Amino acid sequence: MDGRGAWRDNVFVERIWRSVKYERVYLRAYDNVSTARADIADYISWYNRERGHSRLDDQTPEEVWLSGLPSLKEAA
Repeated sequence: MDGRGAWRDNVFVERIWRSVKYERVYLRAYDNVSTARADIADYISWYNRERGHSRLDDQTPEEVWLSGLPSLKEAA
């Protein structure tokens, strides 16, 4: 199965949602949907900007992504 519908297509999304559920959602009791949505947004922001990942040599995903962008020349 290497075409459309392969199990590998969704692996990365499933992995991040597993982290969200086990590190945040299952540990809290939300009063309403808007509170849950705001808390999960805070978690995702923290996950991408502050949490070091061992697979990325303890860098954040944002640091890795930004380091891969071409540098811009400064205006004169």
